[in-house]
Amino acid sequence: MTTPAGSEATVPAAARNRYDRMEWAGAFGDLGTLLPFVAAYIGVVGLDPLGVLVAFGVAMIACGLHYRTPVPVQPMKAAGAVASLQAAQGAIGPSAVYAAALVTGAVWLLLGASGWLARGLRRVPPVVVMGVVAGLGFGFMLQGVQLMQRGWMAAALAAALLLFLLRSRRLPAMFALLLLGALLGARDHPELLQRLADVPLGLRWPSWSLAALRWEDVLAGTLLLALPQMPLTLGNAILALRAEHDRLFPERPLRENEAALSTGLMNMLAGCVGGVPMCHGAGGMAAHVAFGARTGGAVVILGGVLLALGLFASAAVQVLFALFSAPVLGVMLFFCGLQLAAGFAWPAARGERVVLVACAALCIWNVAAGFAVGLLLHFLQRRGLAFD
Repeated sequence: MTTPAGSEATVPAAARNRYDRMEWAGAFGDLGTLLPFVAAYIGVVGLDPLGVLVAFGVAMIACGLHYRTPVPVQPMKAAGAVASLQAAQGAIGPSAVYAAALVTGAVWLLLGASGWLARGLRRVPPVVVMGVVAGLGFGFMLQGVQLMQRGWMAAALAAALLLFLLRSRRLPAMFALLLLGALLGARDHPELLQRLADVPLGLRWPSWSLAALRWEDVLAGTLLLALPQMPLTLGNAILALRAEHDRLFPERPLRENEAALSTGLMNMLAGCVGGVPMCHGAGGMAAHVAFGARTGGAVVILGGVLLALGLFASAAVQVLFALFSAPVLGVMLFFCGLQLAAGFAWPAARGERVVLVACAALCIWNVAAGFAVGLLLHFLQRRGLAFD
């Protein structure tokens, strides 16, 4: 596989975080994942944006300061999708989401603290990890195309801007895309500007969500949200994240137990203050790096912006999210997926190529299925039972 223009096979790890122009640009590279899921949690499930944004903000600031590389904090995708569907059908409410975050946090804290996770993951073949990462990248690209279909002219303009400014440090491409997305959104939905102007601003503090939990919320959050998310988190937030991180920052390797512990801690925080299940992710890291981030400063910047929005302007968040142009968001997602999918060399052995392709193809649909099939095919290939 080749590396897309503007990306680097490895990125020198800085001794300390930076907060320069490129870090600010890279900070917003992961909006393609953040905006749709947070908007669904707020608009469909009915969560208070204050707790959601405060949890994300604090978790991002903590991770950026700790890791000092662009380790992202993202909403858990499977949990978010199921929560939106079940909430639309009246099956769950906000308290089940808080319970899912707490259960998820407890599980990953146990796995990280015990060391079981690292011992198990050492047995995973590298070709299967490559398949998971490539599948996630292609999945991002498909999501990007779906969003671009809402306005091909806007998407073409955004893509042209991205290609023209990709290597520019004077005007990073992300700044141009953010401006274009806001202008196109304002053109298409002028009524949102008036709604935004009418939103009151003021300091609010998140409430303690544990007081509202009931046992039925814990049961629903565990069975419907937390458990279905576990395989996806293992594949995307641990395996694929470690592979992408160590490819980009080989002099500062990421430990699986460390990623599990930070996943556990930030979910415990989210469950307490009214947030949503969160994880790290290889796609988010590729997105930050693709648009200029080279240190954890980018994650700190995004966390600071979200924390300020939550504390002072949480009532305006849903309008702000709706204002951004979907086709421009699609271009950002497509480029981030390309960055992720093109990061690894094509295996020389035929059997390994079959394993990688099969694993990647299934991971586009379901990471857990792709991971399991990849392990099975690798087992068969190593024993000469297939691909001769």
